[in-house]
Amino acid sequence: MKLIKTTEAVGHVLCHDMTCIIPGEYKGARFKKGYIVTEEDIPVLLSMGKENLYIFEKDENTLHEDEAAEILCEICKGENISRGKVSEGKIELFSDIDGLFTVDREKLKKINSVDEIMIATRKGDTAVKSGDKLAGTRVIPLVIGKDKTDIAKGIAEEKPILNVLPYVLKTAAVITTGSEVFHGRIEDKFTPVLEKKLSDYGIGITEHIITDDGTDNIQQAINSVKGKTDMILCTGGMSVDPDDNTPGAIKNTGAQIVTYGAPVLPGAMFLMGYYEDGTPVMGLPGCVMYAKATIFDLVLPRIAAGVRLTRADFISYGEGGLCLGCDRCTYPDCSFGK
Repeated sequence: MKLIKTTEAVGHVLCHDMTCIIPGEYKGARFKKGYIVTEEDIPVLLSMGKENLYIFEKDENTLHEDEAAEILCEICKGENISRGKVSEGKIELFSDIDGLFTVDREKLKKINSVDEIMIATRKGDTAVKSGDKLAGTRVIPLVIGKDKTDIAKGIAEEKPILNVLPYVLKTAAVITTGSEVFHGRIEDKFTPVLEKKLSDYGIGITEHIITDDGTDNIQQAINSVKGKTDMILCTGGMSVDPDDNTPGAIKNTGAQIVTYGAPVLPGAMFLMGYYEDGTPVMGLPGCVMYAKATIFDLVLPRIAAGVRLTRADFISYGEGGLCLGCDRCTYPDCSFGK
């Protein structure tokens, strides 16, 4: 770029948008990049406080902010994501579908460590709706060296760092455990809650078995639905009392247990496992029935999208895993799980 006096700018090409702000009325580009300044424009530019102007002097080693923003957009924009128009070195990204928003966190950190560029996103591993804003890319200076964007491209390795995954699991089996429900002494109020939560992700309950207490009974019920559904949810019997047999029964059915217990409140007694064919099985603590948001709400979008969770995933929930129990719950628009 070359800085010249505005009064000497006639015939020169602007290298960036010139923003005009009228409080309460207007904010936008009064003059666009590439505009050739005329004599009539000088008073307008001066009234905007522009005593000096940058004209475009670009060589093969530099990029205009909008050109660099396009590169950052390409680095970010993955599956089921659309983009907005470039403006003042910024491009925003939006979800095309209802799905799970994922972020390659390590690459994002490394790219944001490069001087003069930035990528800001919403929290990854969370559910988004079609049309939701996902991220914004921005170049800090008006002109940036190609070496900076080359470094960012090298970090990304030609693989977009942001994606929205569709929900692929569609059916669930619910195993309701407890003699009090089995013998009709109390009403099953857990399953209707699950039905609502699952439906938010397009999942329907296709199998429901109410079983008496006892490891053998629970194990038999689980085995009867294996291979018939995309996921298995067990309710009841998840504490450490001697007659709470659900965790042991799940293990006895051949599930590989990822975790029994999670650093999340409410939801510490949650169990997560998988069978050899990849079917997830979960043991849900009682809080899922009555609390607005629990560990189940944090993991369900990821499970519905077919993401296989690891022990490390659950460990990471410790920071942000404390629900504050607000009088008016605003989840997911709060700090829980973030």
